Amino acid sequence: MMGDTLRYAGIMLLAGIGIPVLAALNAQLGARIGAPVAASVVLFAVAFTACVLVLVVSGQAPALARLPAQPKGLFLAGLFVAFYVLSVTFVAPRFGVGNAIFCVLLGQMIAATLIDHFGLFGAAARAITLTRASGIAAMVAGIVLIQRG
Repeated sequence: MMGDTLRYAGIMLLAGIGIPVLAALNAQLGARIGAPVAASVVLFAVAFTACVLVLVVSGQAPALARLPAQPKGLFLAGLFVAFYVLSVTFVAPRFGVGNAIFCVLLGQMIAATLIDHFGLFGAAARAITLTRASGIAAMVAGIVLIQRG
């Protein structure tokens, strides 16, 4: 169990590192070609290709046959990814990658806490405690301090 925890934490740490790198690279591509939406399309084309390769190599392609039976609301996740990529590609060059990502992180913490607290979308319910609320408040304070610096 501890080995899995460390492995999962490491994977998610790398994913977290990738978010501002993604934002900086795609913002730069959008600025260089003068079209943030076109840069986002390129990002999704590359991401789609990578996902298809992993799908095939992992042997999970047959699972696609079960998609029509799934609740249609679950497909909204794709719209959230598109909104994130489009917004960060447009905003980061104007607001700064750090500023954009810190606001994204704050939004993630608030949403994750509410999803856990109410057990939304099938997540295990985990009540907001004083400790958790204090952690979010500390993040807000950190963002304010970083913005002033």
